[in-house]
Amino acid sequence: MSVSSARFVISNRDYRKCPSPTLPEYAFIGRSNVGKSSLINMLTGKKHLAKTSSTPGKTQLINHFLIDESWYLVDLPGYGYAKTGKARLEGFAEIIRDYIVHRKNLMNLFLLIDIRHEPQKPDLEFIRWLGRNGVPFVIIFTKADKLSKSLVIESRKRYESALLEEWEQSPPIFISSAETRAGKDEILQFIKEANPLFRPPPGKDI
Repeated sequence: MSVSSARFVISNRDYRKCPSPTLPEYAFIGRSNVGKSSLINMLTGKKHLAKTSSTPGKTQLINHFLIDESWYLVDLPGYGYAKTGKARLEGFAEIIRDYIVHRKNLMNLFLLIDIRHEPQKPDLEFIRWLGRNGVPFVIIFTKADKLSKSLVIESRKRYESALLEEWEQSPPIFISSAETRAGKDEILQFIKEANPLFRPPPGKDI
């Protein structure tokens, strides 16, 4: 699947003000400096769709983009910011929690993790929270171009081992790079196969 059109729709802090849940939705989330905006731009083929920044934690709202007039891509605030006050950080957590738990048309959450790092406590804790709340999610390892192929394999195995200490099986995993476009076809194919499974929620409530 390729993306023909992608346009910004709305930004807000309240999941109840998101677009009507009549289309399937896929949200992207990760810690600071994981390369989320670059990945979104790579997937859509639009260089400036999601704003990239050298300052971590610039995404502070729920950002909706309409893709091919048929599904939503959602850029979520991260769950670990540098140089962010405690009150603001708690606010981000509430935004994330409410959106993920209550958004009825959310088909999948793409959790972005920098493949260069050892398994990190915030990521593992967030994964546990997703499991407890029954949220369907996929892991996307980013910045694979920064490591050799052998180190990419080692890093993936290390993370899978950490997950299998608590999970019966590892969630689906994609290896990506915004620089080389690795993972683009696989991620978009995943979305293409999931879209026909969407059923609009009854009523008008979000």
